[in-house]
Parts: sequence; structure tokens; C-alpha cells
Amino acid sequence: MTADTDRNLQAKISCAEFAAGFVRSGMRVGLGTGSTARWLVVTIGRRVRECSLKVTVVATSTGCAELARRQGLEPVSLQEVGWLDLTIDGADEINPDLDVIKGGGGALLQEKIVAESSDRFVVIADETKRSAALGGYPLPVEVTPFGWQSTQSRIGDCLRNAGLDTVVGKLRPGAGGRFVTDEGNHILDFSLGPVPDPAGLHDDLVKIAGVVETGFFIGHCERAVIGRNDGTILVEGRGRPGEGG
Repeated sequence: MTADTDRNLQAKISCAEFAAGFVRSGMRVGLGTGSTARWLVVTIGRRVRECSLKVTVVATSTGCAELARRQGLEPVSLQEVGWLDLTIDGADEINPDLDVIKGGGGALLQEKIVAESSDRFVVIADETKRSAALGGYPLPVEVTPFGWQSTQSRIGDCLRNAGLDTVVGKLRPGAGGRFVTDEGNHILDFSLGPVPDPAGLHDDLVKIAGVVETGFFIGHCERAVIGRNDGTILVEGRGRPGEGG
């Protein structure tokens, strides 16, 4: 492991541990999926074991649920709890408006359902995920297996209409050749470059038959906890910026 990777790991751990402080006993909490969110799950599990924290948790993927169980947590279904007090999740890219691209781990549909079923949605990320405009990270678009090539073609037309002329979508590889989500769908990844209107593009994409969901999370995030390479954190929120160490 290189020194740069070590610093990046510390950034992920720091922001996850800070955000875990938002969790209080009695809460219903959504647990995110991904390399940063895993440290959140580890931290909450430790607090349950060592500090008598009592929480009800909902996982956003099969992998997240398995990790939670290894940490002494027992996830329940969203249907069982009905609504969540708080969801904390990672991000693949985040802009100054706290709009986010997610889905690098392949769980974007469950992540969005859980985020929209929460009173509060907090994003945790290391500082490399900050961006002036969304689109530097490939946009995941979840599509149905049936007719996915046709769906891919219509997505291309939509992107060209949005002025994104040179974009090519790639089917995400996985076991057996194609990645399959927990819902049995495929994911197309689109390298867009800076997107002038992410909200408008999301709205146009989800109108296409065969598109299940996009990785644009627009207007969901209340607060972002950003980990720095030196282990300190920056908290960004709608009118609530602040430093942490």
C-alpha cells in the first residue's frame, strides 16, 4: 500500500467516524454502500458493541447487509420500518451544490430509494470526490436486461440532444460477463464530462423506457462530511459550513 493510499484511507475513516456521531440511540438509520460507507458500518457496529448504542438499520445492498451482520448489526427491510430518521452514504462525485453522482458500487437504485425514505441524507466522501461540476465520474444508468441495447441507443440520442455528442456508454462487466444489480438489472456507464444541467438530464433519462434509474442524486443531500488526507474533515451543508478535526 502506497503512502497516498494510506492518506486516502485515513480520509475515508475520518469522515465516516465523524458522521457516525450523528447517529443516536433509537434512530432508524440507512447504511450506504461503498468503500467509505463500509467504515461507517464498522464504526456504528463498534458503538453498538461498546457503547450500548441501540439502532435499527436498513442496508442499501446485499454486500452492505453482509458487512453489517459481521459487525453485530441485524438489518431489517425498509418495509418493516416504513421511514428512516437518517441515511448516511458515500459518493463517487459531489459538486458545490451537494448534488452527487452515485452508483459506482452498483447499488444506486436501493441507495436512492433509501435516501428518499429518510428525514435526513448525509454524504461522506474523501476530498478527491469533490468536483466543480458533475460528470468527471462516469454516470451509472441502471437499465432492464430486456432490450438494453435499444435503451442504450435511445440514451445516446438523449445525450446528443443535451449537447453531449461524443459520449459512449459501456455495459458494466461482471460475473458471467455482465454486472447484475440486486434487482436483476444491468448498468451502463457514461463518461460525460461536465454536465451543465444534471437535474434536467436526469429527468430526460428516466423518461426513456428501459431506464430504471440514474446515478444523479439531485437535491437529496442535506450535509456532506468531507475527509481530508491529513485526517481532518470539512462539513458542508446548506448554510452550515464548518471545520472539524
